[in-house]
Amino acid sequence: MDQSIQRALNDKIYDKRKLGALDLERVIRDHVANKDFDKIKKIIQQLCNDFAYQVNAPNARNGGLIGLAGAAIALGPELARYLDEIVPPVLACFTDQDARVRYYACESMYNIAKVAKGEVLPYFNDIFDALCKLGADSELSVKNGAELLDRLIKDIVSESAATYVSVLHTAEEKSDVDQETPEQSIDYPTAFSLRLFIPLLKERIAVINPFTRTFLVSWIILLDSIPDLELVTYLPEFLAGLFRFLSDPNRDVHVATRGSMDRFLTEIKRITRIKKGIEESRKSRSEDRRKKDHSIDSTGSMLLEGEVDDEAFSGEEDDVSSDDDWVPGQDAQINYKEVLEILATNLDRPYEEEGLLETLRWIAEFLDICPEEVLPFTPKVLAHLLPAMANSVDSIRSAATRVNSRLMDYVISLSDDVPSAPSRIPTSVLKDPSGGEQKESLTNPRTSLSNSRELDSPTPPPQRSTAPTPVPTSTPPTQVDLDYAAAVNSLTLLFLNDHEATRVAALGWLLMLHKKAPKKVLAFNDGTFPALLKTLSDPAEAVVTKDLQLLSQISRNSGDDYFSSFMENLLQLFSTDRKLLEARGNLIIRQLCVSLSPERIYRTLADCIEKEEDLEFASIMVQNLNNNLITAPQLADLRKRLRNLETKDGQVFFVALFRSWCYNAVATFSLCLLAQAYEQAYNLLQIIGELEMTVNMLIQIDKLVQLLESPVFTYLRMHLLEPEKHPHLYKCMYGLLMLLPQSSAFAALKNRLNSVSAIGYLHIAPRAYVSQSRNSSVAEAISTFSSTTSTSTNPLISHQRKKSSTESYSSTSTTANAAPSTFDRSSRLKGRDEGGIRWGELLEKFKSVQEKARRAQQLDIDGGFDGLRPGDGLDVTGFKENARLSQGPPPPAKDVPSPSAPSIPKPKPSKFGRLGGGRPKR
Repeated sequence: MDQSIQRALNDKIYDKRKLGALDLERVIRDHVANKDFDKIKKIIQQLCNDFAYQVNAPNARNGGLIGLAGAAIALGPELARYLDEIVPPVLACFTDQDARVRYYACESMYNIAKVAKGEVLPYFNDIFDALCKLGADSELSVKNGAELLDRLIKDIVSESAATYVSVLHTAEEKSDVDQETPEQSIDYPTAFSLRLFIPLLKERIAVINPFTRTFLVSWIILLDSIPDLELVTYLPEFLAGLFRFLSDPNRDVHVATRGSMDRFLTEIKRITRIKKGIEESRKSRSEDRRKKDHSIDSTGSMLLEGEVDDEAFSGEEDDVSSDDDWVPGQDAQINYKEVLEILATNLDRPYEEEGLLETLRWIAEFLDICPEEVLPFTPKVLAHLLPAMANSVDSIRSAATRVNSRLMDYVISLSDDVPSAPSRIPTSVLKDPSGGEQKESLTNPRTSLSNSRELDSPTPPPQRSTAPTPVPTSTPPTQVDLDYAAAVNSLTLLFLNDHEATRVAALGWLLMLHKKAPKKVLAFNDGTFPALLKTLSDPAEAVVTKDLQLLSQISRNSGDDYFSSFMENLLQLFSTDRKLLEARGNLIIRQLCVSLSPERIYRTLADCIEKEEDLEFASIMVQNLNNNLITAPQLADLRKRLRNLETKDGQVFFVALFRSWCYNAVATFSLCLLAQAYEQAYNLLQIIGELEMTVNMLIQIDKLVQLLESPVFTYLRMHLLEPEKHPHLYKCMYGLLMLLPQSSAFAALKNRLNSVSAIGYLHIAPRAYVSQSRNSSVAEAISTFSSTTSTSTNPLISHQRKKSSTESYSSTSTTANAAPSTFDRSSRLKGRDEGGIRWGELLEKFKSVQEKARRAQQLDIDGGFDGLRPGDGLDVTGFKENARLSQGPPPPAKDVPSPSAPSIPKPKPSKFGRLGGGRPKR
């Protein structure tokens, strides 16, 4: 360069540097006209080395930048061959510390790009990186210059990125192409490479500056708007960054990001719809071709071979022409797997509300677009989707619920036997022993019919295997099955979640999965079963109910061994967690009886309790089971079955319960009352009278008396109206009265018995006047005496006297209808003892169990417990207060049994003498 031009470019004043650049521009134009390219190259190298790269001389750098811009303008069409020398020094000035240098660098690059246009695209990554930094520059002038340059580059990219090929590539390869393949068209690489740009975008997407984020989103929207680039193919590379942009506090960033994501989602829908349409059209054409081939094969003997081939080839040509119709988007490949991986990961990240809502929206859209692609990610999605259902934000909670509902509906809609679909293909191959059409039959199960026709035909069909088939034969897509093991594990871990809605939803999924494929869920249920049992201790009742439904469903579809194991583990859980037994024992038992067979549950639990070594727990468990047996509406049928001891099943069931119920004396007594085995109940009551009365036993008797007034025991109260038919029932009731202290329960039972005593006499009294024997006067006297003492304060003596007078008369009467009045029940029990229930063995079992319990209690007393003292367990004060409130009848002077009643056995004084019927004298 001339010295004058060099001095002008080094000047501090901008106008002088501009004049120097104009002079340089005229010089370079002359060299271009003379084609003195070597001189031009030397001038450019001088501008770079002596001016643009002078870091410590800002004026020289400014002069070099404006000189390079002038040289680029002067070169015009010849600029492409010098861009490798011109662009790098300008890019280096973008990072200068002086803001004026950065601004002049933007100005210089603007002028260079304006002349070069598409030729600047090979340097797009470097320019984009520089603009990404300048967009967040602290100097406003620099930001404005960068914005102008950014607009120009966007215009160039939108016009030329998809198709522009650099002139340097065409010039270098044109001669080689003409020599080697003169008749073939060669696809030259475009100047812009999206594949090379994506790593830079992936790196820059992690920025946090709002201006830079806005800059990146604007470029993403621009590149996505160019149809031939197919930016959606690389969506997984920067999708996670876009989700992070949604949580930016800057409103402009949020709006721009939301718009870009909407564009991508719409494009994915469009591409998926196009691909499915093309696939369906190919399938339909393939089926039409097969039908045409079958028709040709069937009429092959009537047509010439050449005509058949001509028709086939003409049809194939039509298919080729139809396949040549290109639709925008049909070649775009969307990586659904990586996109769904990002969406599933986003559910677990602490994004703001907008980010989580957008993630849920994308998952819901993917369930509509391609649900088969979402299925493999179901375990991972569920692990984070169900906790979102308990989010404090209503919009997130409702969105998560919608996604959960859609996903569950899709899983339910899947066929249970997925592998059975492709299994039909090999069967057609086995039926075809000839190898000519075996390859076709492997891909098409519909050809089995034609193969069978070929075997039956005497002449071989026309050979068309050498004919080209441009349209590939479509094979049925293999359906991806759900990973049940991973799904069960993910759902099981959600049992530890703090929110009730999440735990309920997890159990709902397990219920659905087990109902859909019980074998697959049971295969991995060994690790899940302890978690399900532990969930029974959940504080939320809805969770416990769902858990019980799942356990019942698993047990219902399993064998007896699994059911027995479930009952044993349940008892073990109750044994270790007594609070659970007290708080949720009744709920658990009743819910299980709703879902499963109550008899099966009670039989299995009875067998397990009979083997229980912890006598205290066995007594408590029997008490709970017995209370539910009496009061639960779900067990009404079971109570009816217990009252029918005439059948073999009823007897076996009663015996099974009785043997385990022996651990609790009051429960065993109430079981006999339920089964209407009043004589056995009376025998048990005699044994109970010899036991030590504890507070717990008195409380149970008190509750039993209250239950006797409930609708469940209506039949028992009606039986009190038939004393001659159920004599031992009266003994049972009066025995309970004798065991109780004078409390509210004592008063209630006494009132009930007093109310039926007179009615019982009315039923018995008319029979005393039927006979005309010689003992009629004696019977009349006894009846009169009974009627005069029926208002006595001691109901036990009055009832025994009425019974004695009636039975004495019955034993001496000659009529036939009064003879079996006291023998009926005992004869029935004897019959049962001979053919079914062995009552004596059951009594011995009861005695042995109670003796075992007494010994265990005695060992505890010998180990440091001094026995029951007033105030330690028995509420003596309460009982004394009740005694004062309810005045009992005075004790009789002497209880003399009637000599005319030999059929009623005389009770031993030791049976009821422990607690007595009245108060002692003070």
